[in-house]
Amino acid sequence: MENGAVYSPTTEEDPDPARGPRGGLAAYFFLGRLPLHRRVLKGSQLLLSLLAFVCEEVVSQCTLCGGLYFFEFVSCSAFLLSLLILIVYCTPVYERVDAAKVRSS
Repeated sequence: MENGAVYSPTTEEDPDPARGPRGGLAAYFFLGRLPLHRRVLKGSQLLLSLLAFVCEEVVSQCTLCGGLYFFEFVSCSAFLLSLLILIVYCTPVYERVDAAKVRSS
């Protein structure tokens, strides 16, 4: 059997030029879908929600902790949801999800 017949369906001769020089995990992230001002807003939302969660975790003692636990839940949820939305916008998952659902989120 000839090597060309065995390996030709499974190997890629010329990589996709759209991927560019990046390789590995960095090749899957593309920030071009979001305009610059939206990138800045999403990044600051992510950073501020993480900062709020960390600041809440610093509190060691409280007398009425109900509000503090609610703030912890909201700040952690905001961090995880904004991270998820940013990942959806910047990865190929964006093409697989309905665009109207992504925009509404």
